Amino acid sequence: MADPETCKRSLDITVPADEVEAETARVIEKIRAKVKLPGFRPGKVPPSLIEKRFASDIRQEVIDELLPKYFRRRTESENLQVVGTPKARDVHFEKGQPMRFTVDFEIAPDFELGDYRKLTVTYSEAPVTEEDIAARLETLREDKAEYVNIDPRPAADGDYVLISLRSLAGVEGEPIVQDDVRLRIGGEDTLPEFTEHLRGMSPGEEKEFDVSYPADFAQLRLAGRTVRFHAVLKAISRKELPELNDEFARDLGDYQNLEELREEVRRTLAREREYLAKQASKNEIIEKLVDMHPFPVPKVFLDQQIEAYAERYLRELAARGADLTKVKLDWEKLAEKETERATREVRASMILDRIAEREAIGALTSEVDQEVQRIARQEREPVAAVRMRLEKEGLIGRIANRIRTEKVLNFLFDHARKVAGE
Repeated sequence: MADPETCKRSLDITVPADEVEAETARVIEKIRAKVKLPGFRPGKVPPSLIEKRFASDIRQEVIDELLPKYFRRRTESENLQVVGTPKARDVHFEKGQPMRFTVDFEIAPDFELGDYRKLTVTYSEAPVTEEDIAARLETLREDKAEYVNIDPRPAADGDYVLISLRSLAGVEGEPIVQDDVRLRIGGEDTLPEFTEHLRGMSPGEEKEFDVSYPADFAQLRLAGRTVRFHAVLKAISRKELPELNDEFARDLGDYQNLEELREEVRRTLAREREYLAKQASKNEIIEKLVDMHPFPVPKVFLDQQIEAYAERYLRELAARGADLTKVKLDWEKLAEKETERATREVRASMILDRIAEREAIGALTSEVDQEVQRIARQEREPVAAVRMRLEKEGLIGRIANRIRTEKVLNFLFDHARKVAGE
């Protein structure tokens, strides 16, 4: 039985009576050789007594042996690629009769690839302007800014203040303790309560006050809460930006003068925009491929994808300071919300895998090694230790799959017809 709209299948399977009898006899002899019963020497217990005494165990072992064997034989004969864990039901097992059962399972969808080599996608890179270069140079100056303490006086708008904070109430668990927090009085990124209460304070002064955090505050531990703090203003300073000159350029790296730095900034911005433009085109390629191939997706794959969403969401919550022991996920609501996205992403993955097979695209060992080395540099750990950990966690295969997917997308992008965006 098959449902053409899904990957669900079911098979009614029959095991001949003589096969059932032969397997039953084998199991009885296996138990007979090991069992010890009063009045009988080992291995001499009558088979009929074994069959009566261990009827339930014999039945289960026969089913465990014959059911997967005959299911596998049937799916192989019908060229069905089973995914997930099959579930057997309605098992009929009576002495002297054939064994009958039904198995419900899912199969990997069989689909034909459409013409993926000449997709039309939009591709255009925004030009790098002088204003863009100036803005990036200003960011570099901000990164190199120094804060110079000024003589003690009451803090005023525009001042940068260095404070220490300790929460007194309003947060669960351990209090918040931060020794060196730099804020700008009246700054856009400074919560109004901090500006209000720190304005007019002088170095060495202490104060207690409440701060109300917005519901969408990045740190979940503080989001939507009113927290009482004890604050000590330690210093008032002004921000000094370095002059934008040849010396600044040389301090940043291997540049002879400011003009060389400007050219490198131009090239960097161009590379960034090229990357973003290519990513947009690749995303468009994926969307078009999915629309071209409307095949059903196994539920087991959807569940795995939605579980990955849930794990990612929980990691994000943890990074924002949430107590995961108090987080309760509504799986049904999450599944309902994410099924469409998961379906498209799983379908995309299967299409890209099929294209990789067709075009013989794969990850080279050297490419995987290069990525492991990059991770080791990023984490500042020995390459061998990182590789061992990745292998233990089963992540080497994921790295190879990610590399292969990116190579497939590069292949599709190279063969696509590009048109300028609006």
